[in-house]
Amino acid sequence: MDKIIGLLEKYFPMYLEGLWGTLWLSAVTVVLGTVLGMFVALLRMGKVKVFKWIADAYIEVLRGTPTLLQLYFFWIGLPKLLPFLSLSDTACILVAMTVNASAYISEIIRAGIGAVDRGQWEAARSIGLSETHVMTHVILPQAVKNILPALCNEFISTIKGTSLASVFFVGELMTAYKTVASATFLQMQSLLIAGVIYFTITFTLSKLLKLLERRLTVSD
Repeated sequence: MDKIIGLLEKYFPMYLEGLWGTLWLSAVTVVLGTVLGMFVALLRMGKVKVFKWIADAYIEVLRGTPTLLQLYFFWIGLPKLLPFLSLSDTACILVAMTVNASAYISEIIRAGIGAVDRGQWEAARSIGLSETHVMTHVILPQAVKNILPALCNEFISTIKGTSLASVFFVGELMTAYKTVASATFLQMQSLLIAGVIYFTITFTLSKLLKLLERRLTVSD
């Protein structure tokens, strides 16, 4: 315990910086993943078979391969495919995590939209609304209540998933652990501190998510 306290006193700013990196990486991943996931979900729900097949293949490939493999693929592949952009390691990992998250978020969005009663579609069409207006003005506002809790849960999962980014020494919590452990040779103590921080953040967010779900239920 004395060693843990000593580590916190000396390296707390480094852990704090790593925590900020984890939260920042997770938030940007979920936001961008939601935008991309919405696009994929709409393609999959559309009437053009070619686009549906592309969206299906996109989702199956991303959900059927390990996340770490995808991180390596983008980390190695993006700088070669886009040499004129001079992408950093952080940018490559962010793109990889966004693409990975979009596959799962697209299914969340599709399920949320599918949960809206079909009568809403028919009623909106009966008063002359176009497909675009039906989706943006009628269906999506109702689907948000179904999508939001699952999206928050995806954010919590992404926080834990960012630990894989430490393989590439992206500035997040597990990278901070590795830095402290290599400087002090106190592997277990450093790992325990990182674990407690992860648990505290995810536990707090889980409780807030349950509160949100209760409020949405009351609203219904």
